[in-house]
Amino acid sequence: MLRRQLFTAVKVTVALLVLLGGLYPAAVWAVGQVAFSHQADGSFVTSNGKAVGSSLIGQSFSDKDGNPIPKYFQPRPSEHGYDATNSGGSNLGPSNPKLIDAVRQRVLAYRQFNGLAGAAGVPVDAVTESGSGLDPDISVANALDQAPRVAKERGFPVATVTELVDSHTDGRAWGVLGEKTVNVLDLNLALDKLNG
Repeated sequence: MLRRQLFTAVKVTVALLVLLGGLYPAAVWAVGQVAFSHQADGSFVTSNGKAVGSSLIGQSFSDKDGNPIPKYFQPRPSEHGYDATNSGGSNLGPSNPKLIDAVRQRVLAYRQFNGLAGAAGVPVDAVTESGSGLDPDISVANALDQAPRVAKERGFPVATVTELVDSHTDGRAWGVLGEKTVNVLDLNLALDKLNG
């Protein structure tokens, strides 16, 4: 009897291994390549024939010392410096004094960097990290707050940069979920094209 049960267990294990370790992953891969090949291959963004990033992963637009470059739109803060191999948030709760202090400092820095008044409202996504720390998008409000700084640095009229933000705004997911967003990498590449 034990022998029969052992033989059945081995057969079930082999069958599940083939099904779940081979056939199912192969089917998912095939569907991904046929229906969603750009996303399945990493959603790489190219400029002048060279991959410069992914539209699904945020990246830093800062100098070698880690200072944000004023002529570029800036993404959300990242706990791990946009390192895709070490993604994650700070995991600090909303009442944690470290998080409250960090957000206060980011609000002051955001207002100063973008030339906003001391009492100006600041979009939440400008001073808080996403859960992964790799969010490629910012809110439209965040982009519009940054537009005057970017326009000044590049010598463009503010209206030109604002129109660029509008043309790179993505709608809500399925038309109802979340808010409208702007992909920072796509927007910054469009700015570079305007500069020639």
